[in-house]
Amino acid sequence: MPVWNEPKRRRPALYKQIAQDLERRISSGEFPPGSKLPSERTLAKEWNVNRSTVVSAYEELRALGLIERMQGSGSRVSSDIWGLARHRLPNWPKLVENGAFLPNAPLLRHIRKETLDHDLIDFASGELSPDLFPAASFRRILSEQPFDWQLGYDHPQGSPELRAIIAEHVRQERGINATPSSILITSGAQQALYLVIQCLLKPGDAVAIEDPSYCYSLRSFRSAGLKLCYLPVDRDGINPDDILALHREHRLKMVFLNPHFQNPTGATLSPARKQRVLELSAELGIPVIEDDPYSMTAFSGTPVPTLKSLDRNGTVLYISSLTKIIASGLRIGWVIGPQTVIERLADAKQQVDFGHSIFPQWVAHQFLRSPDYEGHMDHLRAALHARRERFVKALREKLGNEVELFLPEGGIHLWCRFRNELDGNAVLTEAIRRGVVFVPGNVLGTDKHAIRFTFGRAEEKSIEEGIQRFAEAYREAVQNFSRTSDPLC
Repeated sequence: MPVWNEPKRRRPALYKQIAQDLERRISSGEFPPGSKLPSERTLAKEWNVNRSTVVSAYEELRALGLIERMQGSGSRVSSDIWGLARHRLPNWPKLVENGAFLPNAPLLRHIRKETLDHDLIDFASGELSPDLFPAASFRRILSEQPFDWQLGYDHPQGSPELRAIIAEHVRQERGINATPSSILITSGAQQALYLVIQCLLKPGDAVAIEDPSYCYSLRSFRSAGLKLCYLPVDRDGINPDDILALHREHRLKMVFLNPHFQNPTGATLSPARKQRVLELSAELGIPVIEDDPYSMTAFSGTPVPTLKSLDRNGTVLYISSLTKIIASGLRIGWVIGPQTVIERLADAKQQVDFGHSIFPQWVAHQFLRSPDYEGHMDHLRAALHARRERFVKALREKLGNEVELFLPEGGIHLWCRFRNELDGNAVLTEAIRRGVVFVPGNVLGTDKHAIRFTFGRAEEKSIEEGIQRFAEAYREAVQNFSRTSDPLC
């Protein structure tokens, strides 16, 4: 089974290594203020580098105010290194680089920046289109319902009223028997995942995630020093036998699954595989983290049975949210699990933010108990189904059999695998030039021939135009790839 091991952090460029070494020697007093530093030629020989590399290192130190370059007499440590008031600017770039919490993948940061800075057709953002939010219902709630909740710090696990209605909601619509005391309100599902990783795992632990998956792109796993093992996803989800094989080799501590209309493939774990996952979890004592943002979006209107609803041994920790079914800006998510786990996660959340804001909890509570909720869900499922159909029709018209489509029966994502050899990053560059953005498959897993479109984020009127621009970008990138790959070129 494939496994990903955390690589050593990339070493800085040579000139930065030289600059850092000299900074340490200056700080330790080896080179006191006013002292002369080794010549560029001497240092180049010592480090076995070009003289230009040393020049760059000295320029770095000069920019920090540590050294002075004297014409004709080389470089010296600044005689006023601490300044008249013994002030010195922090080395913010160095602090940023060395932080333990890793930044998002560069490509994801690039996609976000381009989407924010330019008016692009957005097939990348993992959220609903604004016209699918129940904005009119929220306005009515805010104007007609009196706010009578307390304004101090709330219960560590979140509002008791909201937890009570969520317990009723998951019982009626997801088949999960939960009590308010078994629920923790979080800032969306992503905070729930972060708390689980930080509180229940330690560096070096092996965990299994789907490939491809949203979790693949999360830096939280890598920041925590976890060993990531991959579970390939097909049209019926992951193969439970792969969990067993990985556990025998790596002693898994947890399995993270998104079993319904999975992000990004849209796959749903088959009933037989669900049962086998639960059997293995109980047999091996491996907790399963079920991330379930999409089961309520089933186009049929009949929610699929969750793993948690089938769990008879208490091995599933259930995570969900209102992000993909009501509004991402509410930031309402939750975890359902054993009380000892919930109390541990709640304690950590208190350390981070002193508990969730009371206002979005109040709005969510009012909406979930209102008659508007059911109508909104019916409208949402129909709208998502219609957008998926328009997306599929446009892709087949523009690209024909050049692309294999994985058709989901719910959710908001469409996974596309291309038959030609594909450089997803090059296609993205061309697509952004044409005013459309998506997520290349290599950001979400090991498949470099695939991409993810988020049809739930796309405005209906822009779907055909966006696919037209994408098709042009794809063909341009394929032609460029063929030219550069031709040995005669």
